[in-house]
Amino acid sequence: MRVVIQRVQHASVTIEGTLHSKIGKGYLILLGVCEEDTSEDVEWLVKKIVGLRVFEDENGVMNRSIMEEDGEALVVSQFTLYASYKKGNRPSWFRAASHEISIPLYEEFCSKLSEAMNKPVGTGEFGADMKVELLNDGPVTICMDTKNKE
Repeated sequence: MRVVIQRVQHASVTIEGTLHSKIGKGYLILLGVCEEDTSEDVEWLVKKIVGLRVFEDENGVMNRSIMEEDGEALVVSQFTLYASYKKGNRPSWFRAASHEISIPLYEEFCSKLSEAMNKPVGTGEFGADMKVELLNDGPVTICMDTKNKE
């Protein structure tokens, strides 16, 4: 699994002109799933994300987690995180998981993250044409890949 985590002041997802989900201060998480991903990848990512210390403490040092900030999260499926761009200029998506794999893992990720944060997590809609708006805070953007845990 790959994620791009953006610390935001606020973020939202609109689908076909209708607001689908919105959050205040917290994380916008773009989530990509590949064929080899499993529930173990979900568990590892959730643990890393809720423990990630990128919010400023009283001294202006990034030393606080989303939990300590009582922040929110919005998770958007993003198969394009698995783009292959080695040949030519048109990316291919052959490494991205099929719907049969990615939808259950996306839903499991959202559920486990919500459980870990003790609050609902905002979502996009899998496969929809989404318009994502955000106000990146910092900017702080972190990329993680469960295949690079070390």
